[in-house]
Amino acid sequence: MNAIVALCHFCELHGPRTLFCTEVLHAPLPQGAGNEDSPGQGEQAEEEEGGIQMSSRMRAHSPAEGASVESSSPGPKKSDMCEGCRSLAAGHPGYISHDKETSIKYVSHQHPSHPQLFSIVRQACVRSLSCEVCPGREGPIFFGDEQHGFVFSHTFFIKDSLARGFQRWYSVITIMMDRIYLINSWPFLLGKVRGIIDELQGKALKVFEAEQFGCPQRAQRMNTAFTPFLHQRNGNAARSLTSLTSDDNLWACLHTSFAWLLKACGSRLTEKLLEGAPTEDTLVQMEKLADLEEESETWDNSEAEEEEKAPVLPEGAEGRELTQGPAESSCLSGCGSWQPRKLPVFKSLRHMRQVLGAPSFRMLAWHVLMGNQVIWKSRDVDLVQSAFEVLRTMLPVGCVRIIPYSSQYEEAYRCNFLGLSPHVQIPPHVLSSEFAVIVEVHAAARSTLHPVGCEDDQSLSKYEFVVTSGSPVAADRVGPTILNKIEAALTNQNLSVDVVDQCLVCLKEEWMNKVKVLFKFTKVDSRPKEDTQKLLSILGASEEDNVKLLKFWMTGLSKTYKSHLMSTVRSPTASESRS
Repeated sequence: MNAIVALCHFCELHGPRTLFCTEVLHAPLPQGAGNEDSPGQGEQAEEEEGGIQMSSRMRAHSPAEGASVESSSPGPKKSDMCEGCRSLAAGHPGYISHDKETSIKYVSHQHPSHPQLFSIVRQACVRSLSCEVCPGREGPIFFGDEQHGFVFSHTFFIKDSLARGFQRWYSVITIMMDRIYLINSWPFLLGKVRGIIDELQGKALKVFEAEQFGCPQRAQRMNTAFTPFLHQRNGNAARSLTSLTSDDNLWACLHTSFAWLLKACGSRLTEKLLEGAPTEDTLVQMEKLADLEEESETWDNSEAEEEEKAPVLPEGAEGRELTQGPAESSCLSGCGSWQPRKLPVFKSLRHMRQVLGAPSFRMLAWHVLMGNQVIWKSRDVDLVQSAFEVLRTMLPVGCVRIIPYSSQYEEAYRCNFLGLSPHVQIPPHVLSSEFAVIVEVHAAARSTLHPVGCEDDQSLSKYEFVVTSGSPVAADRVGPTILNKIEAALTNQNLSVDVVDQCLVCLKEEWMNKVKVLFKFTKVDSRPKEDTQKLLSILGASEEDNVKLLKFWMTGLSKTYKSHLMSTVRSPTASESRS
């Protein structure tokens, strides 16, 4: 993540000052920022944590080293700094961490070495400790612009027995040029920065309480005679943050925390280049992922509440009961969340067509496209899951509801792909129904073994497949248009499997566009049946099978698309245009 994290302090003598900052370097260190890191050239300590190697670094200059570099350094002069304004001592080499995975360096020092970056950090520091503060002067706030960058700032107080009001004012700021990325990272940054601040405040509070116990300052100040404000201000001894927290390794710890913060914040969000509007399958997958994450969070919260309310178990009773998840999570699986565990048995639709035979495959594919229930009965669980993985490619993601393998029959409203063991009894009304197709897998006799021409002459040659339905598809039936095009692609041996897959994607997108038009025409605009018939003729889907297919595929539309259409219809501009 291209950002800078800095710790700032409001000095009573010099105003807002930058104490410590960590920046990201994607290229070798610039001249004047450091020499090549090698053993014996500045490595004072090495530490590895989370794939990041940390070591001290030698710099050619330091902003606080003296008058010889005051003219070339962007930092303040040594005479303008007090103990409260200074983090690293004069001549301190600073810190640098190497990310072995990405070859990125995280460099920490008191001020950025680049003059432009110093100006940006300086301005953000001043604004975070003066005008850009939240009510109460303690908490997070966002500000910035395109020219000087955008800033996430969290101001806080540190206890100090010698300061006015017994506290000093600090802030942790994160600066970057990408406003959207920084806003999306707000919850993550708020939690992690709050943790850093709590640790600092906890250490300072212990020191404050110890000093107050030894020499209470409040009573001493009340007994002191009145002194002019300026005299009292100049007489106030400025104290460094290491003194306030009594932690000599404070800056090394802050460097580690800031470096991890930059790495973790840059890894949690990734950008994906889309060459157009997202497809319905993409939208449905995103919605299912969001629902899954929400369900997981709800389940975690309920578990935490149950643990709080649970009675204390007697000694030795731990582990007698195991917490169970939702009952349906193990058997009912939505599309996108279930994946086959082994190498696929059926390699493609073309492979399945060769194994089942053209007539049986056409019957099976017809029922899949119409939304009827597809039942596979077999002892081989992997075979059933592989078959579903291949057949689901003919449908939009939102139309797929799979129960991979069950010990009892499940109704069609729960799933349109159902795997059963051979001993499970299927209800008679399902066996005779025209809205279901059953594929039974039996052990094949030697005389019925598949010919060598099949793509897989070993794993599937021991099986015999029987496809039955209460409403067999006649050989002379036209069927839906998309089915005829799929079969034409599968029988064309000049097309490779990858090309057939792309043809299938294009066909699904073509018919999903027709589904969108029909949905808006019938569900949103509420047009009469005569107009709907004219629309179907224009779309080339006036046949009975095509109409059934469109109505079934309409259930696979994403919630995002439906809500968008509804909000457009309800808007005042839309109602005026329709009138």
